[in-house]
Amino acid sequence: MDNNAPKTGASRGGFGSLFGGSSPEYSNSELAGVPLTGMSPLSPYLNVDPRFLTQDSDEFILPTGASNTRGRFELAFFTIGGSCITGATFGALNGLRMGLVETRDMAWSKPRNVQILNLVTRQGAMWANTLGSLALLYSAFGVVIEKARGAEDDLNTVAAGTLTGMLYKSTGGLRGAARGGLAGLAMSGLYALYNNWDHLRGSTPSRY
Repeated sequence: MDNNAPKTGASRGGFGSLFGGSSPEYSNSELAGVPLTGMSPLSPYLNVDPRFLTQDSDEFILPTGASNTRGRFELAFFTIGGSCITGATFGALNGLRMGLVETRDMAWSKPRNVQILNLVTRQGAMWANTLGSLALLYSAFGVVIEKARGAEDDLNTVAAGTLTGMLYKSTGGLRGAARGGLAGLAMSGLYALYNNWDHLRGSTPSRY
């Protein structure tokens, strides 16, 4: 009996015969003449050209006349919410620091815990209100200036920051409004400079 003869039947079916069927097997000589036109060079099992998987530009489906970047009105909600959260976090940490400093001579007890908690909540609410108000004014001025000029550039950012500082400090008179305007001008100018740093250096900004 020849033990080198190819096996057939259940041995060829493998585990497929357990479920009532077997998958066909092909030898290398049978597959040698099968053309692989259109197959991916990455794997013979992927009938996809990998050139279609890489795009040089972003692909978006936008309404007619819409821009591929978010405007100031869309960014206003993120700006205001982020400012409130940042202010609340900073204020809570500052209130905790103040509470620990002011009650360092007291033993750990309920009155000390209550005093620290009061400072944490008070400072958190105050800073959240302050930064949220500034973000609201800045976003409102930015949207109005953008609609009035019909353009979106760094001039809107600088103008919105300057007007925000002037209005926020307007209760201190002309001198207070001037100080607030200068502070807003400086901060918005630094922000605009940061956004255009790659352009000023003559390099292409990174997409990621």
